[in-house]
Amino acid sequence: QVQLVESGGGLVQTGGSLRLSCAASGGTLQRYIMGWFRQTPGKDREFVAALAWSSDTTDYADSVQGRFTISRDNAENTVYLQMNSLKPEDTAVYYCAARSSTFLRRSDRMYDYWGRGTQVTVSS
Repeated sequence: QVQLVESGGGLVQTGGSLRLSCAASGGTLQRYIMGWFRQTPGKDREFVAALAWSSDTTDYADSVQGRFTISRDNAENTVYLQMNSLKPEDTAVYYCAARSSTFLRRSDRMYDYWGRGTQVTVSS
């Protein structure tokens, strides 16, 4: 059973940066994919980025391509989401997710484990 805990959210001005962390425990992540999703009230959860732990292959939503970077730290069993050039429309609760697979997925229904989320607010 994999447990995921997000941290690093907060309030930032437009154009600023934040780095989210997702600490994983309870499993070996070598054969997992890790995803970041976000959700605003009244809307479905939206794919942001994904990473295949074994190959380091990544995928990004068009809305964040070039601004966000997903990465991992093997020693810390942690996945990061570096968010630069933040915009008010990036405001959301950000969730970390994991799935035992080597193929990247964009659908939240394909992920088995979820963290509780961390709030990111970008002021205009």
